[in-house]
Amino acid sequence: QVQLVESGGGSVQAGGSLRLSCAASGYTYTSRCTAWFRQAPGKEREGVAAVGLGGALTHYVDSVKGRFTISRDNAKNTVHLQMNNLKPEDTAMYYCAADFARYCSGYDPSNFGYWGQGTQVTVSS
Repeated sequence: QVQLVESGGGSVQAGGSLRLSCAASGYTYTSRCTAWFRQAPGKEREGVAAVGLGGALTHYVDSVKGRFTISRDNAKNTVHLQMNNLKPEDTAMYYCAADFARYCSGYDPSNFGYWGQGTQVTVSS
């Protein structure tokens, strides 16, 4: 049974930084795509960043480009999301998700078969 566990969330002031981590266990294969999603109260879940199998290919949505950096350490089965210059609109529950079948091709939640429980990020102005 694959398990994804997020950590690193918290409360910061605008302009601050947080580093989220997603630790995976329970499988012997490396996910072909791992992504971070977020969901704010009353809003739909949205993908914000994704990283491919080898870690070299990354994608960011426009709202986080230049501020967030996604990376993966396959030896440790961990994916990180470094978030800098945080804004109040970044406040949300953040989830990591893994797709073992497909290479990264967008943020359709139905493509990701495994999800973590989420970690809360709160940014105050």
